[in-house]
Amino acid sequence: MRPSAPLSPSSGLVLLLVFCPLLVVVHASSSKAENGHSTHLGDTDPDRCMRHHFVETITHPIYKCNSKMVLLARCEGHCSHTSRSDPLISFSSVLKQPFKSTCSCCRPHTSKLKAVRLRCAGGTRITATYRYILACNCEECS
Repeated sequence: MRPSAPLSPSSGLVLLLVFCPLLVVVHASSSKAENGHSTHLGDTDPDRCMRHHFVETITHPIYKCNSKMVLLARCEGHCSHTSRSDPLISFSSVLKQPFKSTCSCCRPHTSKLKAVRLRCAGGTRITATYRYILACNCEECS
């Protein structure tokens, strides 16, 4: 973050503008269609399926290690497809699965593996791994 220069040296007022590059990058990448996939809801819908960032503190559940804060991402939001269940027709008296259901879920489309090293008591180091979500998309639910 970088503050701007004072508004006027004689007025005694200081205008402080804060520029956060992370928010600009997040907004720019989430408002575009990812890899040719169209966004199902309009770009103006704030509840559409998209990546949301948050900060999480990683600690080891057993060993005494220094914790580290990391930036993570999750997929969250609505998909415009309507969920539905259609009855299946069978010529057998036993219907193992009487309905065919279709729905669309907000899921990770691309991600990458990341690692964080924690320094523990006695000088040992432990590596924690996680998937960092790069893009989200509405896909068929399983």
